[in-house]
Amino acid sequence: MKGSVVVLTGAGISAESGIPTFRGEGGLWKNFKPEELATPQAFAKNPKLVWEWYDWRRQLIAKAKPNKAHMLLAEMEKKMNITVITQNVDGLHQRAGSKKVIELHGNIWRVKCTACSAEYELYETPLPEIPPKCKYCGGLLRPAVVWFGEPLPEDVLSKAFELTKECDLFLVIGTSGLVYPAGYLPFLAKQHKAKVVEINPERTPISEIADISIREKASVGLRLF
Repeated sequence: MKGSVVVLTGAGISAESGIPTFRGEGGLWKNFKPEELATPQAFAKNPKLVWEWYDWRRQLIAKAKPNKAHMLLAEMEKKMNITVITQNVDGLHQRAGSKKVIELHGNIWRVKCTACSAEYELYETPLPEIPPKCKYCGGLLRPAVVWFGEPLPEDVLSKAFELTKECDLFLVIGTSGLVYPAGYLPFLAKQHKAKVVEINPERTPISEIADISIREKASVGLRLF
């Protein structure tokens, strides 16, 4: 769509809200092994441990507030045709006021029943019972997020690809570019003649193809942009 902007955001945009990144200094994976906490195998082996970690993350995110970068993107949406594609599961883009948000990896405030497949929002924090049970059938709930080793929902990925191919400007904010297929999107945009702008304090694989790289944190970089 002519004049459209797609913004891909990663953990770096939420770091300013006090939510730890996964791979940066002090990132979550520095203290935990992902195979112990964010895989279907880990959940099958020890759902209580996995849910204790997610309950801690939910409490941390509940206290966080959208930062200036989230707010700036929400303001930009009022003036231009912009869609946010996020790897984050924290819901801060929506809380900031963004309406057009594609969540590649799900949302930490949604749960899915492993028994009846019901999916719904669960905002209670801290959770009164760990692991939590389905309100419909009493089955074991899991976070409605995409874990390592799981495919992204086809409809979500298809929409992200479609918008990326059609946009004129592709803005990448606070992502390492190491997690696929999200990391492929800037390259796809470039192949389809979009301008690619990266905002990240550190160099990433995306820097190689970016038309402009702004070495700043998200809120500062967006103002410069």
